[in-house]
Amino acid sequence: MASSIPLTQITLPGHRAPGAGFEAPFEMLDACHERVERMLRLLVRLQQHLVHTGWDGDVVKAATDVMRYFDQAAPLHHEDEERHVFPPLLASGDPVLREIVLRLQQDHVDMAQGWARARGVLATLTQAPAAGWSRLTPDQTAALNGFAALYQQHLKDEDGVVYPAAQRQLSDEALRAMSADMMRRRGLEPPAGGA
Repeated sequence: MASSIPLTQITLPGHRAPGAGFEAPFEMLDACHERVERMLRLLVRLQQHLVHTGWDGDVVKAATDVMRYFDQAAPLHHEDEERHVFPPLLASGDPVLREIVLRLQQDHVDMAQGWARARGVLATLTQAPAAGWSRLTPDQTAALNGFAALYQQHLKDEDGVVYPAAQRQLSDEALRAMSADMMRRRGLEPPAGGA
């Protein structure tokens, strides 16, 4: 195993994935899911690095990158879904979609709680160990792995069911309003003619 955690190909908060911008809100949401998956893979690599190499500067960088993403970009992404993707599906009258959306909304609550625990572990990894590195405790490992596990079915349901259903229901005007709102909440100026 290499002595460093490869951090290439990780898009940090504030950086757009190629070809995805807010003018195409569902492409942007998909790009966010790709970044979530990359951050979760980084979390796995970080834990492997700790086992094989121990604590070092690469661990600090990886932990900091994961914290930055889930502190900044993930809450905005969840809010995008809560404001624009979920409401039309809840109003659609489709009981299957309603059940999935209600579960996804609960997932957001569970993810926030899981993130608080996982973030605590990552925050400790950004500091030099006082007595030298030993290893993550079982509780710390469970916090990191539990947080990552929360996302697995969630992403599948959004990508495979919820996003396509919402795209079919949203008008061009609603998509423009969604795009403009996503931009405004990130401190960006919507293009002229945006909602």
